[in-house]
Amino acid sequence: MPTRDHGDRRRPWVLPVAVLLAGAATGLSLAPLHVLPFAFGHAALLAAVAGAGSVRSAAFRAWLWALGYHMAGLHWIANAMLVNAGEHAWLIPFANIGLPAVLALYAALAGGLARRLFRSGWPLWLGFAVLYSGAEWVRGHALTGFPWNLPSATVDGWLPLLQPAALVGTYGLSLMVMVVTTAPALWWDGFWSAPRGTVRSSRLVCSALAGILLAAMAAGGLVRLSAVPQVTDEGGRVPGTVVRVVQGNVPQRDKWNPLLKPDHLRRYMNLSNAGRPADLRAPGLADNARPTVVVWPETAVAHLLADAPDLFEALSHAAPAGGSLLFGAPRLGRSDGAETVHNSVFAVDSRGALSWFFDKAHLVPFGEYVPLRRIIPVTPIVQSRRDFVPGPGPRTLDLPGAPPVSLLICYEAIFPDGAVAADRRPAWLLNATNDAWFGRWSGPYQHLAIARLRAIEQGLPMVRAANTGVSTVIDPAGRIVASVGMGVTGSLDAPLPAAMPATPFGIGGDIPFSLMVVSLLAIAAYGRFRDGRRSPAN
Repeated sequence: MPTRDHGDRRRPWVLPVAVLLAGAATGLSLAPLHVLPFAFGHAALLAAVAGAGSVRSAAFRAWLWALGYHMAGLHWIANAMLVNAGEHAWLIPFANIGLPAVLALYAALAGGLARRLFRSGWPLWLGFAVLYSGAEWVRGHALTGFPWNLPSATVDGWLPLLQPAALVGTYGLSLMVMVVTTAPALWWDGFWSAPRGTVRSSRLVCSALAGILLAAMAAGGLVRLSAVPQVTDEGGRVPGTVVRVVQGNVPQRDKWNPLLKPDHLRRYMNLSNAGRPADLRAPGLADNARPTVVVWPETAVAHLLADAPDLFEALSHAAPAGGSLLFGAPRLGRSDGAETVHNSVFAVDSRGALSWFFDKAHLVPFGEYVPLRRIIPVTPIVQSRRDFVPGPGPRTLDLPGAPPVSLLICYEAIFPDGAVAADRRPAWLLNATNDAWFGRWSGPYQHLAIARLRAIEQGLPMVRAANTGVSTVIDPAGRIVASVGMGVTGSLDAPLPAAMPATPFGIGGDIPFSLMVVSLLAIAAYGRFRDGRRSPAN
């Protein structure tokens, strides 16, 4: 096939800038804007790869597109550097440009490989969708992983399109989204190297297949939504379990101020008092229903806890009679004789007894610990001079007042394969988070959207307690039962939605996604082989 590179040779900067802006525009499909048509910005990415004159050019164009996408989608990270601006503001260029530049390398790898292996036409369309989704899987696992704003997040604006995640997980859903949203590139003339007579029929067939897939996703999603009962007095809930979620709305820069800590704790205690009506009650909750479990966010208690029965006794007054208080706080421990610090959630019953604690396992690089600390001269972004130590991973935990629960502390909610323990399925998920680090624009809403996918994937309800918002109760289909909005100080009472039977993804993990990858790659490879045999050179 002759070398080609569709661009204006007199203005070589036009095409790179256009590709960069196309990636940034695709970010408008993410939360909180949810401009769903911009998800089809993936077609501009594929067209740019197809029109490249070399593998290197294709990789560079894919990198530029992903750079724009990640810069637009992750601009909120700068807010974390401004909490302690005097110490960390200088890191903003590294976070807002450097991190997107590194994440974009995965797209570059997919673009270069697709251009090298499949060249053009419908094999490139399918092959690129598979390779890009596979690169996103690698992004979610390599170097501790960072699966934020995967292609599946671009369709978060319409709940039925998220339901296939229960079958194939978020990576499989991302592959479906890529197949659909890159299909418009098939209508760009430069996409094809096949004889003219076959182009029209190929376009029509491929576009029809993409349309059928989109329709199947939507129809299947609507069917699943109708099959998951909504929370009412009659059903769709765990009988006798009422969750109170408390949103303290404490600014991050004030949280560790020793003069303000008592006021913050009083705020949480007052909002938690079992005899006090919640600021918001979920529809279908009886007027006489009282909370059986109270949930506070990550590090709601800004004290370093070790063996502190006096504090547990004080906090027990926020626990319902016969129920539990779950709250986040740093924990001081010991390992091999050395003192350790953990980001933990504690469960305390109404008598002041500690039921258990859970240590966060998936820590934030440069946030809660510094990789290669001996050669990288920075302190963690979190207000601690020491690195946090990870816990053992997912566990299903029993507690008074509610069925068994699996915890996801903040950042852990973005990882599909770490939501539940393999040996015992919980009845609900709890995401205790402190999104005050993310500011009050797109970051918290993106985090909520990602966490909601965990509920859909597992067929489990999720309770989400966020310091500054958004705190929610979510049913197994991803529907919001009740929420406390961004920047609001308040509480909500809601029944705990009933869990669904284990989903295919909950049973098989990424096996369905792997089968999709192998099948579509085989089809694309067959198309590439057939086109190669038909080319004039052969």
